Amino acid sequence: MTAGRDRHWGVLGVPSSRAAHWPGLEKGPAALRAAGLVDALASAGASVTDHGDRPVARWRASGTPRPDPTAPRPPAPHDVDGVAAVLRDARDALAGVLAAGETPLVLGGECTLAIPLVAAAVAAHGDVGLVYVDGGQDLQLPADHPEEPILDSMGVAHLLDLPGTVDALAGLGGRRPLLDADALCFVGFADDDEDVHGVVPSPRIPAADVAADPDGAAARALAAVTGPGGRPFLVHVDVDVLDALLLPGADVPQYGRGLTLDVLVAVLEPLVADPRFAGMTLVEHNPDHDPDGLSARRLVAALAPVLAARRQP
Repeated sequence: MTAGRDRHWGVLGVPSSRAAHWPGLEKGPAALRAAGLVDALASAGASVTDHGDRPVARWRASGTPRPDPTAPRPPAPHDVDGVAAVLRDARDALAGVLAAGETPLVLGGECTLAIPLVAAAVAAHGDVGLVYVDGGQDLQLPADHPEEPILDSMGVAHLLDLPGTVDALAGLGGRRPLLDADALCFVGFADDDEDVHGVVPSPRIPAADVAADPDGAAARALAAVTGPGGRPFLVHVDVDVLDALLLPGADVPQYGRGLTLDVLVAVLEPLVADPRFAGMTLVEHNPDHDPDGLSARRLVAALAPVLAARRQP
């Protein structure tokens, strides 16, 4: 990797499972810290400030019984107010990280944390792109799945401000939509039927294509999200992009269809080294699915050298 200007990381944990299907993700940042992430970054040569964790926000039931439990559930996401409070708090904390001139590394927690990272980056940089490295695409809308109204599968839909999104999330930043569809690239997804609204242009790079050519996938993603003007971009990493038979720990695992850890490293290296790279989320590690912490340690050992590498000129 070509040497260039170093970055200074600002690590922020957001220990929340409020947007998830069940509890567990609120333990993710602590597990990654216990696996040695911050020390591994420093040992690999990174400059890093640890901003600690925001308050723990555990999944909770709605607490509001329906008058008729047999009636159809209205298309309202679960615990909107609780999720929105977590995301506002994360956005404000990330604004401070960016104001200090640091590159944010957000430890989660859920995929919805892409929303406050994009919101804070838009306020700091203007227009930004997003490489979404995830086993899914999180494009669902509340009306799509009223039987499973979980906001964790709806984050990108809210970034794009699709019709039917929730104002408290889609309006989290200073512009709507927070993200333009042509500044978004999905990388590593297993199912190609989730863009039911047909809103995301090519390229969309499924897991099989990433595995066949990680460098090519990264190059295609970079070209898509930076655009002709060379906009700064963010990277979102959900650990469910990995094959859970090989590396258990994802909150909603994929078996036999995800990437290997080596392939994830290979696709991330050129993205993180690019001078336009402006921040990253690392989310959806559920320690309840990794009780001995082995997967967290393997993840840290693989990713720390990538994140510590010097920028390309």
